[in-house]
Amino acid sequence: MGTRSARVYGVLFVVIIMASWMLAGVLHPSPTRANLGPPVTVAGNEPIEPIPLELELDTERASLGRKLFEDPLLSSNNAVSCASCHVLDQAAIDPREKSIGVNGVERSLNSPTIFNSQFQFKQFWAGQAETTPEAVDGPLLSPKGLGATWPDVLEKLEQSPEYKQAFSKTYRQGITEETVRDAIFTFEQSLYTPNSRFDQFLRGDANALTNDEKEGYRRFKAYGCASCHQGLLLGGNFFQKSGIFGNYAQDRGDEDPSDLGRFNVTGEEDDRYVFKVPGLRNIKETAPYFHDGAVATLEEAVELMAKYQLGRAIKQSDIELIVQFLNTLTGEMEVVS
Repeated sequence: MGTRSARVYGVLFVVIIMASWMLAGVLHPSPTRANLGPPVTVAGNEPIEPIPLELELDTERASLGRKLFEDPLLSSNNAVSCASCHVLDQAAIDPREKSIGVNGVERSLNSPTIFNSQFQFKQFWAGQAETTPEAVDGPLLSPKGLGATWPDVLEKLEQSPEYKQAFSKTYRQGITEETVRDAIFTFEQSLYTPNSRFDQFLRGDANALTNDEKEGYRRFKAYGCASCHQGLLLGGNFFQKSGIFGNYAQDRGDEDPSDLGRFNVTGEEDDRYVFKVPGLRNIKETAPYFHDGAVATLEEAVELMAKYQLGRAIKQSDIELIVQFLNTLTGEMEVVS
């Protein structure tokens, strides 16, 4: 999907959901049990899909990829690894607002989780890479990331008897740019989180969620959150402007060039403040939130999203119900050894 098509679809999502509010006469009032529609029981025609329970993966390549992912040897100063910004035992995020790359350089954006990244239609906040092994180059070669060069990476790996043996066993070509990329990419593909309680619900287990969690899901849809947060990841499948009903970055008070989002990639005026819609899988575990990492709690994130993306306020009781639903999106986070 091209930038303009993705943007058009994003606008259409918002137009459709706003039209549905006006037709139902609920644009201004907060949703009630009466105007939310029938109670949710089991899956059927839902805007969200469950994550597959199993994926076919080359575990040998994934295991080698994990070793590379966690090895600071790949960085220019031998001090920073991919796992420095995507901590595997912390939902593969960086708990800091902004990650720190080589030589103490602060990155411009918050590091999102890489769990389920293989299901994203593009990679990184501004979608500057496709979901292919070449996406590995972004953080690896960035001066704010690992600051590496491919000649240096390959030379270091060639000097390691352990890596030489592992690559010759796993890849016929041995150590090359392509095989290093493929190993890391295969490991990242292994990071998926199936069988959340919400997925169990989608597969037909009506008892997987409490009544309050089901009510939170109904309100999530009724307020219009699902117009952007839908599909397999509840996001990650198109671009949208950050701040349809106000300018979040300006209101924050310290607007930064990184707030311009996809505009920094395309230079197109229509892409100013546009970002990839983040997925909500495992959202309970992935604070801080937003591209700037400035939001510490889910409650605040829901409130701000309603203000800037939906143009409305949400009652505190409804925020709490929606957060209860969001907490059911945590899946099984197994990592290959």
